[in-house]
Amino acid sequence: MTALMTVTMTINGTETNPIEVPEDLMLLEFLQEYLNLTGTRYGCGQGVCRACAVIHDGPRGARAVPACITGVAWANGRAFRTVEGHAERDDEGNVTAMTPVQQAFLDHFSFQCSFCTPGFVSAAQALVERLEAEPVPADQVEDVVLAALNENICRC
Repeated sequence: MTALMTVTMTINGTETNPIEVPEDLMLLEFLQEYLNLTGTRYGCGQGVCRACAVIHDGPRGARAVPACITGVAWANGRAFRTVEGHAERDDEGNVTAMTPVQQAFLDHFSFQCSFCTPGFVSAAQALVERLEAEPVPADQVEDVVLAALNENICRC
């Protein structure tokens, strides 16, 4: 029998109430099954494809992490953003404005079936925020972008 633990974390800017969950639960399962945030995808289940990427807002800034292999025990007390938390919303929850990253994905048709898109958008958003905080010389931008997004796999 799996032991239970009580977790709380900040998801998309809102602190969750304490929730009792199995201690071996993965963050992706927590988001989908306990918070009904289903935009983050389950792809390979091994953190390789990065379809499950969410943003961890930590002391070093925004970082994309694979939610399918990130345990709730580690996530407990930390802050994350899912794809549902990127856009600006009004008081009723309606999207009022997309982030520039989301808009660029739409404007440039940067998806096919869209299964991997939430992971790509989260990884790209984390990269943009990291570059805003720690700019790199122009001749390094392409390498930095490739390093940040190269792990995300589109199966189309």
